Amino acid sequence: MTPRYLLPFDSRRSLHRFADVLIIGGGLAGLRAANAVSPNQSVLVVTKDQLRESSSNYAQGGIASVINPEDCFNSHIRDTLVAGANLCDSEVVEMVVRDGPQRIEELIRWGTQFDEFEGAIALGREGGHSYQRILHAHGDATGREIMRAVIERTRNAENIEILEDTFTVDLLTYEGKCRGAVVVGCGEKNEDTRPMMVWAKETILCTGGSGQVYRESTNPPVATGDGTALAYRAGVELRDMEFVQFHPTVLYIAGSSRSLITEAVRGEGAYLVDSEGHRFMPEYDSRAELAPRDIVSQSIVRQMSRTQHPSVYLDLSHLDGDRIRERFPGIADVCARFGLDLAKDRIPVRPGAHYAIGGVTVDRQGRTSLPGLWAAGEASSSGLHGANRLASNSLLEGLVYGAYAGEAASRSAAEGPHRLLAQRIQSAVKNSTTEFDVADVRVSLKSLMGRLVGVERSAEGLREAANSIHSFAAYVMAHQFDTVGGWELQNMITTAQCMVAAAQARTESRGVHFRTDHPESDDENWRRHLTIQVDINGGHPRQGPLQTGSALQIDSLKPC
Repeated sequence: MTPRYLLPFDSRRSLHRFADVLIIGGGLAGLRAANAVSPNQSVLVVTKDQLRESSSNYAQGGIASVINPEDCFNSHIRDTLVAGANLCDSEVVEMVVRDGPQRIEELIRWGTQFDEFEGAIALGREGGHSYQRILHAHGDATGREIMRAVIERTRNAENIEILEDTFTVDLLTYEGKCRGAVVVGCGEKNEDTRPMMVWAKETILCTGGSGQVYRESTNPPVATGDGTALAYRAGVELRDMEFVQFHPTVLYIAGSSRSLITEAVRGEGAYLVDSEGHRFMPEYDSRAELAPRDIVSQSIVRQMSRTQHPSVYLDLSHLDGDRIRERFPGIADVCARFGLDLAKDRIPVRPGAHYAIGGVTVDRQGRTSLPGLWAAGEASSSGLHGANRLASNSLLEGLVYGAYAGEAASRSAAEGPHRLLAQRIQSAVKNSTTEFDVADVRVSLKSLMGRLVGVERSAEGLREAANSIHSFAAYVMAHQFDTVGGWELQNMITTAQCMVAAAQARTESRGVHFRTDHPESDDENWRRHLTIQVDINGGHPRQGPLQTGSALQIDSLKPC
């Protein structure tokens, strides 16, 4: 049974805050949404850590957009559709791609400094792209530079208030509408840790991804699937939860954090070799190292199995060493800490959970199935990515959908009642006698997901995963915690359950979802989305198919 609220509260005895628009999450999508709200409306941005602790900030490779004169919109659209394995919403793809140059110009006006070459913006190329269209900053610190500029602009906006170190536990719903959220201060500076009810005319969910559900992940510690879990508990429809993109090249060294080695390294000409020094990618795909991420990740897993070795290696020794160190200074520094020279040594890598393609179902304005709730960025499922995200499309999506959701929520807030009222909502105290080690359960869950719900999946493994997670949920979900660690574990379990249920249901292979027992794609039966939604009255999940909304016309796109 899924609890409606994770902690006890009574609105008659709670702290209260009010805002025209509440934004949950301080990554790129959340801050872009905040800046899209009308200046005469109050905006409250709630983020559970510091603003810079988001996946957006750690994005290395860059942001994709058509600004190369030799490039064209049709090419970017086609590349996105092909990578998406025949499951993208083509109208959404066209909308986002065509909006890209405008969003890039906006970032530059706001102070973002992209790398240049001979007086023009320098452009890179990554897997799945037909042209050089990846803008980057400081070599491999694009996300950090974009977030620096956007954070500065947001802090200077008089109508935007930011609450950092504040955890959003649940969405508040009343009479079938989202009314805001229950939040708790969780940082050292927050002396008052009582639950606070934030009442808002409109709420935008921008909580990012869920990579921490897996043992091997490129995501920061905050990416624990909070957004999908709290939306699910509120009865909001989720979609495509089986599609989790694994980044092919995550630094794999005992004792190190699982640092991302950006795809741009392969775009510069790096080879992937196995433990015997054999370059294997040409045997799996004609695009070799520049194949889309799903193909590269699956190829690496198979090669590791063939060689019975825990990793493969990136080899850049055939490239200009000075150029490589200049282009990727951050990665070179990380490798150097472990005695590796990026330009000379083979760098051990293996796939790690990188991007949650599935999430809260949204329309083209970011509207969810729950009135009063919008979503943008990685927490959402917009239809842009299909079954596999094209490299460097995520920052672009965050900008485009953040702007659209912010504008739409602002309009809705202006059209609604002018007064905000605190409604009477209660969540009862539950007695729980079970004691357990939260950290140990978390490690077990992450290991289980990596082993059974990773790059390759099967009915047997998914069944084992479902049974194990169900046993965790039996005692974890019944417990009422008063710590962020406990709430995060509950969110991770809820998100993992949704992922496994969707992966079990999709008996085919498509994009990042590879079933060893169903290795082929089946368009006739499975070219459709899978949705999952809980009945908040009965606490039971409802699964159902949702046909794709628009036909894909890949072959009709004209080349540049």
